[in-house]
Amino acid sequence: MADLRLIRNFSIVAHIDHGKSTLADRILEYTGVVPKREMREQYLDDMDLEREMGITIKANRATCPYRYQGETYMLNLIDTPGHVDFHYEVSRALAACDGVLVLVDATQGVQAQTVANAHAAIEAGLEIILVVNKIDLPGAIPEDVALEAEQVLGLDASSAVFTSGKTGAGMEDLFKAIIERIPHPKGDPHGNLRALIYDAKSDVHRGVICHTRVFDGTFKRGDKIDLIAVGRTYNVSEVGKYTPKHTPVESLSAGEVGYFVAGIKTLADVSIGDTITLTSDPTDQPLPGYQPPQQMVFCDFYPGMGTTTDQLREAMEKLWLNDSSFTYATVGSDALGIGFRCGFLGLLHMRIIQERLEREGNVTVVQTAPTVTYEIKLNDGTVQRIESPSELPDMSKIEEIREPFVTAQMIVPADAVGPVMQLSLERRGRPGKTEYLSPTRVMMTYDFPLCEILYDFYDKLKSCTKGYGTADYHLRGFELGDMVKMDILVNGMPVDALSVIVHRDKAQYRGRRLLERLKKQIDRHQFEIPLQAAIGAKVIARETIKAFRKDVTAKCYGGDITRKRKLLEKQKEGKKRMRTVGNVSIPQEAFMSILDPDES
Repeated sequence: MADLRLIRNFSIVAHIDHGKSTLADRILEYTGVVPKREMREQYLDDMDLEREMGITIKANRATCPYRYQGETYMLNLIDTPGHVDFHYEVSRALAACDGVLVLVDATQGVQAQTVANAHAAIEAGLEIILVVNKIDLPGAIPEDVALEAEQVLGLDASSAVFTSGKTGAGMEDLFKAIIERIPHPKGDPHGNLRALIYDAKSDVHRGVICHTRVFDGTFKRGDKIDLIAVGRTYNVSEVGKYTPKHTPVESLSAGEVGYFVAGIKTLADVSIGDTITLTSDPTDQPLPGYQPPQQMVFCDFYPGMGTTTDQLREAMEKLWLNDSSFTYATVGSDALGIGFRCGFLGLLHMRIIQERLEREGNVTVVQTAPTVTYEIKLNDGTVQRIESPSELPDMSKIEEIREPFVTAQMIVPADAVGPVMQLSLERRGRPGKTEYLSPTRVMMTYDFPLCEILYDFYDKLKSCTKGYGTADYHLRGFELGDMVKMDILVNGMPVDALSVIVHRDKAQYRGRRLLERLKKQIDRHQFEIPLQAAIGAKVIARETIKAFRKDVTAKCYGGDITRKRKLLEKQKEGKKRMRTVGNVSIPQEAFMSILDPDES
């Protein structure tokens, strides 16, 4: 049974690219849990995609022993993602910790995601250590950055730790701060077992491996445990810790972080945030748990060239076993056949799932443009949520359409305030407060409709701030909007995968832009193809793709004009017949062309 005084459970949070994974590498190296010959960059990022993109997608953990003042401390580290899409991974990690390292880049200062993650740690009541990283870089201004963090986050600049995850500078100071400032866990090793499942992943051979933090009590191999939320009982076949490889141990007791295996078949049988307790001596006070991750972006995946629906379904099932944060359900389309409506946490999450499907499942997919969730209030007073424009009921039955709004915090250079305000107003943003963090940096708060910032807002923000702007957002709720469904008709037939829900004021502009891009994407056929954007029965925009024209009169040298006319009339009749039976081939790029609302 571990001594609670010698345990420290902590997490690292920061803005994306501020050096979390590199600092985690140095902690593993300095504590000796990973031999130097096995050490590699981003050691805890075990997905190929994480290593290629240079980002953390899933929170990872490691138990590191560290000798300090004659005693060996057990440091339980949890490395978290920095991207806004994976904020739920950060919130899970914080629930298993007693303290947190808030990492700030010494060259870039406090950024939007730093603020969001620091506030999440403050709300969780955790001890916070300010760490200014990358002090080895030529443009580093660590003291100024520490003062900025004090002003923005309220963290004491005088107690900041200055480190370099790359060179290892300041690591001794960091370990000292972790041991002296982060409190040891509280709990009763002899009490009723209360342990939190804060994450889980599927293993082909052993079933589900549950990551757990024990708050009270002790459990070991052979114990019979209850999962309170799902109401199931299992026998524990293995308990262990991450060092950072799976290492079986005798038992896990109060304050410790580790994993257990209990013959759980699929992730559907586990509820993240559930409390486990002993069947023989159950607790009557389960832990609070989590809100389930909320999917905010939806799109349809259809089988591409050389892929069947069954192959795509099998690839999705396998991927869902390792990442239950996305959802999928079968849908049908007249244009694309049988596919799946998938829900994601954000656009980056969507791109990662598509990439993993194609790599790990060896399938090709046709992806429709992403949409957000809308709330529909019907005339009879009932409220329902829809994930796709094709689910929208008849407009005569709808009393109001509500769209999701987010509160966004943007940190931008002071000389870019004007362009950012202009961009925000174009995206129907409502201004909130504006704070000057320093003479050169400003934090601006706006409320936006999620659909307006989903696709390209971050790129546009980077453009008008010369690359220095950062943004973070969180959902604030649904608000009434003057929204309409815009159908796209190709050759007179509505293509449901291209229909979108837009604000009425922007419908005609969006319709024209969309048809212009569709015209470039769809190849010419032997017959003329009209492209139309319509709201209900009213056509608001039109483009025409001209037909190929074969010169059927090429061999007519002179002679009566009626001969030429006869050949042209015959060609016209043939094209008319072809138009009635011909199918228009629509490429994948056409379905993604509605992504950028402003591209000219």
